[in-house]
Amino acid sequence: MEHRRYPGHNHWFYESQTSPRNSQAAPLVPEAAHIDDRFLLGLQQETSALQSLLLDNQPALLAARDLSQLLFPDSSAPTLTHTLTLYDRLSTALTVAQVTGVQRLCNHYSARLNPLPGPDSSRESNNRLTQITQYARQLAMQPEVINAASITALDAVGLTEPDIVTLNQLIGFVCYQARVVAGIHALQGLPVRWLPGITPPPDADSRGFGQPPSWLPTLKPLELRYASAEQLAAITFCQPITELTDAVWVLAHDPAALYGWATLNQRLEPNPSTRLAQAASARILGSRWAFQHSFPDEALIASVDEAELSEEQQQIVTLAAQLTRTPERFSAAQLQPLLSREWDQPALFDLIQAVALSNWNSRLYFALGEAR
Repeated sequence: MEHRRYPGHNHWFYESQTSPRNSQAAPLVPEAAHIDDRFLLGLQQETSALQSLLLDNQPALLAARDLSQLLFPDSSAPTLTHTLTLYDRLSTALTVAQVTGVQRLCNHYSARLNPLPGPDSSRESNNRLTQITQYARQLAMQPEVINAASITALDAVGLTEPDIVTLNQLIGFVCYQARVVAGIHALQGLPVRWLPGITPPPDADSRGFGQPPSWLPTLKPLELRYASAEQLAAITFCQPITELTDAVWVLAHDPAALYGWATLNQRLEPNPSTRLAQAASARILGSRWAFQHSFPDEALIASVDEAELSEEQQQIVTLAAQLTRTPERFSAAQLQPLLSREWDQPALFDLIQAVALSNWNSRLYFALGEAR
């Protein structure tokens, strides 16, 4: 029997909730779907004062743009091993964007999702999309609640190992994108818009921090005998990145995403300030692995907000904490303490990108194999 398809979608946290209509409701900002740069989402054309800054950061921004095209292409043909549809990908992106509260992302992914046909109305399809959406929301909002059972639940609704790796890369990318966009908004001095009364989740528990971490995969790693030429090439490319040694054979289930993600990590060169900011993000999110490979300062373990640091270090940590916890509220006010110390825009943007990348890496390491 041919499955029925409904033309209408209620684009909110649970994308599996479809409703039959005679005509689709148009997105609030339909033009947001038609943007050449699907990473900065039109910001480069709107920020004349930051043009030189963005040009200086082209290597990393181009890597991020390539990833946006790879993860959210114009069309996608599912296979037996890669079953995520374009609707699945964009629905996940919209869910994560809504969790971050960054309106520019919500407009873009809603406009791109709107014309796509949703899944059929079978119970299996509904359960599958509900599980994907629930997982995306949890990982974007509070990674600490993700565990091996969460991965098993994805497997139970038919997602393959490559699907699960790709799904985590999608979620991590949009978390990264949201914080870069929020940071550029702050550098422009744009006002923030956020809904009052929404309390961010608490920081992750401190147990296990300060101990030598071990990264144990929750998914079966790729076996060498089954690796394709593309997968082997991506693994070889990642060999210089020491912290990827244990994870690379899991992430190689999606070699294109692995190659793009590793390229971005290489193009964002760390320094002591950015490493401190990344450690603060990893501590908040609960990733002991990312914390250990950033700036494992024991002062951050008990409390990010009350760590005994120098005044400048505490200002760096405060900025990282705000951008990690509530990117929708991040504004020029969070940049002012460091501007008062004569930090220039390039240094601030390096810090913003480092925090954004830590939000991706921490979620990826934690979900796919963090030792708990």
